[in-house]
Amino acid sequence: MNVIFFITDQQRADHLGCAGNPILKTPNLDRLASEGVRFSSAYVANPTCMPNRCSIMTGQYPNMCVRTFGRNLDPDIPTFSETLRKEGYSTKAIGKMHLTFWTRKIDKSARSPEYGNAWASEKYHAQMVKDFPKPFYGFEEVDTLIGHGDVCNGHYTDWLEERAPQYLSTIRDLAKKVLDRMYYKSPIPEEFYPTSYCTDRAIDFLEKHAKENKDKPFLLKVSYPDPHHPCSPPGKWADMYKPEDMILPENFNDIESVKNHPWLSKKNRLNHPIFKNMIHHITNEEETRNFIAHTYGMVSMIDDSVGQILAALEKLGMADNTMIVYTSDHGDMMGDHGMILKGFMPYDGILRVPLIWKVPGLAKKGEVSDSLVSAIDLAPTILNLSNIDKKSIPQDMQGVDVTPVLKDPTEKVRESCLIEVDEADIGMASKMPMAAAIGGSLETRVKYLITEKYSLTIYNGLKGYGDIFDRVNDPFQLNNLWYSNPELRHELVEQLLHEVINAQSLYPKKQAMA
Repeated sequence: MNVIFFITDQQRADHLGCAGNPILKTPNLDRLASEGVRFSSAYVANPTCMPNRCSIMTGQYPNMCVRTFGRNLDPDIPTFSETLRKEGYSTKAIGKMHLTFWTRKIDKSARSPEYGNAWASEKYHAQMVKDFPKPFYGFEEVDTLIGHGDVCNGHYTDWLEERAPQYLSTIRDLAKKVLDRMYYKSPIPEEFYPTSYCTDRAIDFLEKHAKENKDKPFLLKVSYPDPHHPCSPPGKWADMYKPEDMILPENFNDIESVKNHPWLSKKNRLNHPIFKNMIHHITNEEETRNFIAHTYGMVSMIDDSVGQILAALEKLGMADNTMIVYTSDHGDMMGDHGMILKGFMPYDGILRVPLIWKVPGLAKKGEVSDSLVSAIDLAPTILNLSNIDKKSIPQDMQGVDVTPVLKDPTEKVRESCLIEVDEADIGMASKMPMAAAIGGSLETRVKYLITEKYSLTIYNGLKGYGDIFDRVNDPFQLNNLWYSNPELRHELVEQLLHEVINAQSLYPKKQAMA
């Protein structure tokens, strides 16, 4: 079976029309959900980009593959794409990979084919194209996008130079102030925007495959850099939603509880200058309404792109034999508790992601499952559904196969999801003196446990405190049960302990008895 794997950047689980969003228009994704299973309790393995993306590709927890930004995914760790390639699949990746570092690096001797500054340099760009490794973590072909919103480079700039070279200087100017604005209407026309690049390259691959390799299965990964901020939709997508029509979340005015949080408020983690509008951002009503409206525009444009790609798949006669997966690498606060962006917080908005799974001839149609699913479950499930021999599936994958849930959405395959944060190296690789000086004090090591009914968050170095929320009766996470229910606290902490033990690496590997 062919595989198309769609992944977005920083999209919340409730940012889909089919998930009950009353304003956001996503007709193509809604249709996809009507043809497959939508998971309402899909969770990340890490609430930030690079570690979770590596966990998705390897089926391993961050402590096993990439625990922090600035470290490359070890090419010796098998990915599901590499396994499919070895099993005879044509493999193509388009868009944001982020399996190697973009900016800062921990190891000074390390090199990255995704290093954004080199791609942006007229001096080094051609060399980056020439030296780009193939296969790249199992992908024989890669058309990469590096960046966010309309400030992207990578192979995308070569595509843009052929079609509209006048906008290259516009992007360079935008890059100088990329973190100064949370939202704006992009000056890049829709047809040249990064999302359109993903659409163009994906359809081109499908057409070539149908013509030249139709008897060979394929894996196509389409990775959009949106709706990650800066929220910069182009053209009609920027005007599609009005800020005054946006609905603020019911917990928007809960910012005081965040400011008084024993861990978040410690060492001024909120709005800290080292993060430069990247995480832990306290907001206001005007900013939030605009931020939501521009985010919705980006999501609707992605939806249109997905629709074009799936229409091409159907036109080429390959839809009946192609599995479709749609997800994101993490969410966004989007006004929850008076905040926007992501971070290392105990809140569902950043931890829960969309997940739609269509498997022709297998998955139920139009069903919604509340069964827990982790990012590390995607790789082993894709390989199982691709009929890969179990001996060929990497033995170090830690995820579970969710195929039973696709067959029967009421099935349960896991009791809980473990989420890890380990940014012990924060500030180490930055050239900013301030970051180097205070980075150590902002060391972040957090563990989360998500069960059917509760979420638990424990912070390293903060003894005697944690966050417990009732996922069923307190969906807006306003009532921390840590102190009021000690019996529940002990039960969840013990369960977390066992999950952490089971998630640890087995290196050196166990040897078979003689």
